[in-house]
Amino acid sequence: MSSILLVTSSPRAESLSTKVATEFVDKLKANNAAATVAHRDLGKNPIAHLDPVTTSAIKKQPADRTPEEAAAVVESDTLTNELLAADTVVIATGLINFNIYSSLKSWIDMVARAGMTFRYTAEGPEGLAKNKKVYIVLSAAGVYSDGPAVAMNHAVPYLKTVLAFMGMTDVEVIYVEGTAFGPEAFEKAIASAAARTDELAKAA
Repeated sequence: MSSILLVTSSPRAESLSTKVATEFVDKLKANNAAATVAHRDLGKNPIAHLDPVTTSAIKKQPADRTPEEAAAVVESDTLTNELLAADTVVIATGLINFNIYSSLKSWIDMVARAGMTFRYTAEGPEGLAKNKKVYIVLSAAGVYSDGPAVAMNHAVPYLKTVLAFMGMTDVEVIYVEGTAFGPEAFEKAIASAAARTDELAKAA
């Protein structure tokens, strides 16, 4: 582990997903002082949704882009190269309406790039963003890791699917859940997440 990319997406100032993910990165860094950390805070600095110009630009070779398209694709190129340069990726999101924040979806739309993070072959799609360890930190008011609400957790299955499509299959999930069930449940959720991040940091 020499480079860590932290992607947080909650717009909330007191976000638990951001808190736990940031503390986890600190633990990873403590075990490897030489590691560098890049932080993309999508809550404070959201990425625009794909527009017609950018959508067209990312599908073209650089030489075929108009000046407007060349300018529009700069952010996507920057974000994609940032992801490709990372050995470890930590992605934090709250569970909102049973899925991820739209800010995180915009980031995914910018980095899921044909020819950069995946390619199509005669045998089917191949992910190009390989050999990375990915950690997902998911906070939720209810309990969605097991029990009757599992089917409503679309965030983790979606993230695992799109990450695998880009070649990232080594994924661990850290839940901070059940936080709405009173002070005792809240403290239990925080303690459980801390214990999980301690375990994963030691194993990294």
